[in-house]
Amino acid sequence: MMNAADFKSLHQQLEPLLICNVWDVASAQIAEKNGFKAIGTSSAAIASMLGYADGEFMPFNELLFIVKRIALSCKLPLSVDMEAGFCDEPAVTVGYIKALAEIGVVGINIEDSKVNKINGERSLVNENHFANYLLAITTQLAKDKISLFINVRTDTFLLGVEGATQATQKRAKLYQDAGADGLFVPCIVEAEATKAVVNSTTLPVNVMCMPDLADFAELKSFGVKRISMGNFIFDSLQNEMTTRLNNIVQSQSFRSIF
Repeated sequence: MMNAADFKSLHQQLEPLLICNVWDVASAQIAEKNGFKAIGTSSAAIASMLGYADGEFMPFNELLFIVKRIALSCKLPLSVDMEAGFCDEPAVTVGYIKALAEIGVVGINIEDSKVNKINGERSLVNENHFANYLLAITTQLAKDKISLFINVRTDTFLLGVEGATQATQKRAKLYQDAGADGLFVPCIVEAEATKAVVNSTTLPVNVMCMPDLADFAELKSFGVKRISMGNFIFDSLQNEMTTRLNNIVQSQSFRSIF
């Protein structure tokens, strides 16, 4: 079984680490059969599967149940999307991380934006506040001798903030100083912006599947070290299922399945 140190080394290879984002045992096992080196959960996909909106509307204990089933049924190193940590109190978040570590999880994603539970709008957390929160988490984990790869997601590009490249570079330094092991920048696609972020930090940079994202060879040339899928595979499969079911209803036959 791969440990956190081994998982960390996968982010220092010449070839970027391609993460398959999964949401249940079946998707994890398919990833394993197709030769992926690691998997990560998609919080949005799991939330949708369980009937929740994305953004910590799903209770942590329900996420933990799904993650445990995946960990018990798949040998690939597993990273878990913890959204914004499921609590503003670092000590509580540390407890959640410990629960994940106990079932064999080797990494987490944690993000610097939150969804307003009333209006559903997502907004960035102040960078200094989030860095302090992150430092409290990493300090306690170190004291407790718990080692996981902490991939910090910054939503500067996802939310389209003004001066996103510079804002990302600023947050990258703060988060690295607070103990981050990796930097995840969803929705960054432009080549020069990607290179600028990569060249501004020693943290391995993770980008995510997007319609205009460069191919993997180009991303490698930019210095990207990790590529993930988000919830796009899950959404694509749901759309395909919608089409298949519609075909059954319209044709009044199961022939379209076969």
